[in-house]
Amino acid sequence: MAKEWIAYDVKARKKVKMVDPKLVTLKNGKMALKGTSAETGISLFRIIGPEDAKTFKSQ
Repeated sequence: MAKEWIAYDVKARKKVKMVDPKLVTLKNGKMALKGTSAETGISLFRIIGPEDAKTFKSQ
């Protein structure tokens, strides 16, 4: 079963489920997830650590 990724939605003012997350690498080398909000449809962004990046890649 795939892990459910959660990020803060500024428009809804609460943490929501991230739909269709994609793994991106920042300029400083850190990994992050970029997706859309399940409630409002706006873009969500969440910086993750190396362990979470490995978990995401293995899904």
